[in-house]
Amino acid sequence: MKKQFLVAAGFVLVMLAQLLVASSDDGASWQHDLLTWRAQRAANLQAPEGWLSLVALGWLQEGDNSFGSADDSHVQISGKAPSHIAVVRLEKSTLRLLPPVEGFPKDLLVDGQPAKEQVLLADDVNKPSKLTIGTITIIVIHRDDRYALRVKDLQAATRTAFHGLRWYDPNANYRVHARWIPYNPPKVLDIPTVLGTTTHMPAPGVAEFSVDGKVLRLEPVLEDPKATDLFFIMRDATSKTTTYGAGRFLYTEFPDHGLNQPGEIWLDFNRLFNPPCAFTAYATCPLPPPQNRLTVPIPAGELRYHD
Repeated sequence: MKKQFLVAAGFVLVMLAQLLVASSDDGASWQHDLLTWRAQRAANLQAPEGWLSLVALGWLQEGDNSFGSADDSHVQISGKAPSHIAVVRLEKSTLRLLPPVEGFPKDLLVDGQPAKEQVLLADDVNKPSKLTIGTITIIVIHRDDRYALRVKDLQAATRTAFHGLRWYDPNANYRVHARWIPYNPPKVLDIPTVLGTTTHMPAPGVAEFSVDGKVLRLEPVLEDPKATDLFFIMRDATSKTTTYGAGRFLYTEFPDHGLNQPGEIWLDFNRLFNPPCAFTAYATCPLPPPQNRLTVPIPAGELRYHD
């Protein structure tokens, strides 16, 4: 009997040891994946056409809109841009590229080909038109019912002087298991933006979870009909002290039973990150809707870039 007890006790100890090793391995894997993701985030920001390369954002008016470094340009581009690059004619949502009086600069390309008078496609299609000249790239963006030129420069000071990102230390307590409550049909949220406008995005459900014993809810949106992840636009109490004041973003996988069925979802707040507006004045960022402005602190994820 004593021998059987010792054998059983030994078996239990072995099982406990295996569980501890597995738990330790899972924790190490989670942290490794997190740190790899954070490093990739910094690399993406500093990529040749990352958010740090933005140097101008000019909203277009109906009619002809000139752009270049000249003072009389409708969209002025500082740096080494030619005085007059081209003109974009906006007529009832149709965009056309026209030459300036002196003609297109010889090194201006549209989708890799020498510039000519032609229709331009904005970023609401799969392959928007891309203008390049020297270190500068330009695309047309479409936001609600407005169009703008978004200008990036490889040599932007925000890119060349990038000093890395700062983060809270990884904390598994802020990797939260949440309950997924679907909306059938989905709600449409009014999402404010830094432009002072409001955009409308579908919210397929709500994630309910607990932090420090308090039950909280967040409503994610889908960025487009083909989205394969949920987009949380949120803010918490750390925005007053250590994190970006306007809020932060989080992407997650879909719930385990899909969007339309009750289920579960992981919210890893260690992956909260700053919107582009934290780095440049030339981005067009959504802001958290009122229901996603938490009054409790979530001390996890990315810290303020500027102290």
